[in-house]
Amino acid sequence: MIEKVYNMTTRTEHVIEPVIKDEFVHYMHMILLQDEALPTHYTNANIYMTVVSGTMHLSLSDGEFRVYPSGSVVNVPYKIKMIAQNRGAETLELIVVKTPAPGSEIYQ
Repeated sequence: MIEKVYNMTTRTEHVIEPVIKDEFVHYMHMILLQDEALPTHYTNANIYMTVVSGTMHLSLSDGEFRVYPSGSVVNVPYKIKMIAQNRGAETLELIVVKTPAPGSEIYQ
């Protein structure tokens, strides 16, 4: 078999799971229930956040929260302070892709 197959959870409860984590890319699957949030942090790579379902409230660099509905793909640069929250009643499901992967030469 030439290809690699990765699996992610199909649960509907809170989850933050690395699906792919290698030297090229980090591909994360996240489910945040109502009123849950990711910890406030600085991005450790260039990231792309895809809102699969629900609505994400996102604050970057202590700015105002912006609302991103299902279908949005948001790019956040390296070393940006971010707060991502689910303020809605619907479960928020995200795919987060970090590329190049944290620790790559480009970030040295």
